[in-house]
Amino acid sequence: MHRLSKTVLVAATLATLTTLGGCYTPGGGWYPYSGGGYTYISSEMRPVTITIFDTRTEEPFFKMEIPAGKQLTLNFLEGKGDDPVLRPDRMVYSLWDAGTQTGRLTNQLTCPPTGCRRIAYDIRSAPEWREEPPEFENRIDAVKGNPPWWTPQGGALPPETKWYD
Repeated sequence: MHRLSKTVLVAATLATLTTLGGCYTPGGGWYPYSGGGYTYISSEMRPVTITIFDTRTEEPFFKMEIPAGKQLTLNFLEGKGDDPVLRPDRMVYSLWDAGTQTGRLTNQLTCPPTGCRRIAYDIRSAPEWREEPPEFENRIDAVKGNPPWWTPQGGALPPETKWYD
């Protein structure tokens, strides 16, 4: 019985450590290190644009205007590119809701080696509002589908409307 519980404890520990390897936060996750992922969060008052340059040509090879309320998480995999000289590394990235700490980086792009990359962090002019979630589309106080007199622009009330007796 003691041996079984020890095996279960070791398996649970290994499963936990494996899961924590994919943690992404602006601070570097649970176990930050210099080769870990990068996370950039964009908010309404601080909308962010990330551009990554090839310093050999000073040409950008990746640019993303991160929408407000989202985060860009990226990681560089050394030696996983398609060209051993020009693009020896691979960048994997995903755009998630702000605050997401775990997940798979589902997009990829081959890129220059470590010494030939520069990340530019730019802040766009604020405020920039988040997109309305799809579940808010049919709210009772939404402008869509309401009569003209209900909208912010206003309009005439229908003649048969009585607001008092």
